[in-house]
Amino acid sequence: MNKIKVYVGMSGGVDSSLAAALLVKQGYDVTGVYMKNWTADLPGVKCPWADDLADAKRVAVQLGINFKVFDFEKQYKQKVVDYMIDEYKNGHTPNPDIMCNQEVKFKLFLNTALEDGADMIATGHYARVFNTESAVILDSKQADFRHDDSKSDSLYSAELADAQTSSNSQESDLKSSGQVDSVSSSSITTNSASATTNGLSLSPIILSDHLQPEFNKASGPLLDPARSRSDGMNGEGLLLNVSLLKKAVDENKDQTYFLYRITAEALSKTLFPIGEFTKPEVRKMAEERGLTTAVKKDSQGICFVGQVGIRDFLSLYVDSKPGEIIDKKSGKTLGFHEGAIFYTFGQRHGLDIGGGMPYYVVGKNMEKNEVYVTTDLNDETLWKKTINLGNLHWINQAPGVGEYQIRVRHRAHLINARLNFKNDNVILKLDNPERAIAPGQSIVIYNGEICLGGGIIV
Repeated sequence: MNKIKVYVGMSGGVDSSLAAALLVKQGYDVTGVYMKNWTADLPGVKCPWADDLADAKRVAVQLGINFKVFDFEKQYKQKVVDYMIDEYKNGHTPNPDIMCNQEVKFKLFLNTALEDGADMIATGHYARVFNTESAVILDSKQADFRHDDSKSDSLYSAELADAQTSSNSQESDLKSSGQVDSVSSSSITTNSASATTNGLSLSPIILSDHLQPEFNKASGPLLDPARSRSDGMNGEGLLLNVSLLKKAVDENKDQTYFLYRITAEALSKTLFPIGEFTKPEVRKMAEERGLTTAVKKDSQGICFVGQVGIRDFLSLYVDSKPGEIIDKKSGKTLGFHEGAIFYTFGQRHGLDIGGGMPYYVVGKNMEKNEVYVTTDLNDETLWKKTINLGNLHWINQAPGVGEYQIRVRHRAHLINARLNFKNDNVILKLDNPERAIAPGQSIVIYNGEICLGGGIIV
């Protein structure tokens, strides 16, 4: 069998450099690809793309792999930059990194690579792919847990526990027969909630307790690359070839928050070689291999222009229009700003309101170009215990009603939330209120270590 051809997105940083090196060592047919997404300089700041390209080329030469440049600048401007600017104009707080992954890296790059002869792609993201080649799952006819308001939470939890016990027994039988071991890609999942809510057909919840095989490296280089997803179950209760997004080993660097809008189809053709390692381990391995990017600092600022703040970037594309900063409680004008577009919900710094207690942004009117602030940290608009999500995306299928963990922003701690559906939106009920929940930002939903998807705050 021919080696699997993998096109690795190489940004010129240490993470993607080591990803390429690991795949080479494992015997893949590796090609490095630099995605030229943005080349424009900004006032006082030179775009680092040329230096990054040179660094990526050097690593490719060190590794002895082919190297290509994919020019996505036009599409990137349309799909990521224009989207970001429009969202800010509407008073929202978008995340361009999430849109970049959705539209460029795991759609445009993936499709271009496949058309160019690749079997799979790889990136230097801190995340993991879990491919269930033959996940045993309880048939929905045997375990039909339809959750409705007439059924108590305690009873529902008991049913889930019974299902999990049954699944554990199946897993034990398989292990004793030698069909499953600690590094097998086969896994046991449980149809813990096959629900119908407001006309929506909801898929089984996959219990992450049964998705714990540990991979110390990416899949082997001679595996069949034709991995596809099968929707639903067959008559015997088998869910075949499902690709799941799993959190990275390094909790501090985990990037699944930025990847929640990826599709299962894209995941089935993606490798994340460094997802099993911590950042210090990545740097150490890069140094041991003599990679020229081993000590290169991580990029900061906006994902595509480097060391530039969002306010400086937006000022190039929108007209600055002075407006009033108003105390929410008294209605008094406290000062003036250069444009409501530059402020986000919960913001404290950059208001330039002198004296007294610090002020926080608690609202803005884009039509009137007004920003509303308060010194009251207990202001009800600063804290949310119920969050409404729209523009939903599920990596596989929608989860059932129930308890999950959510991340309200990158690197925020996972918190518990109860998920329910209302029309086309998701309603999240939190155990404790969260501060500064800004419209336009994403909230990502997890079941244990598995990232299910998420939506955008409305």
